[in-house]
Amino acid sequence: MPRVLVLLGSKTDEQAMHACTEYLTRFGIDYDLVVSSAHRQPDQTAALVRDAEGKGYSLVIAAAGMAAHLPGFAASLTTLPVIGVPLEGSALQGLDALYSIVQMPAGIPVA
Repeated sequence: MPRVLVLLGSKTDEQAMHACTEYLTRFGIDYDLVVSSAHRQPDQTAALVRDAEGKGYSLVIAAAGMAAHLPGFAASLTTLPVIGVPLEGSALQGLDALYSIVQMPAGIPVA
């Protein structure tokens, strides 16, 4: 059975990811939702991502707004697939987050 690690950069992102967790539940996919910032708790976040595969996760969904470094940070620490979700959080309405996620260097893919 697949298991997903849903990472949020901030507690305030929970509402924006509600539909995501509803779909995971609807399809019977086990998940853990964890708030851990790449900026405020980098060591804790790195440990979570590095240990994800060993804990049985098969996918990481990382959501963040504005600079949105969380998805790329996660992808740099694991070989698991990482799906980045850009969230609104500034006057750019999530466009800044989208660019942060999709413009990763070669070898650090984020879907």
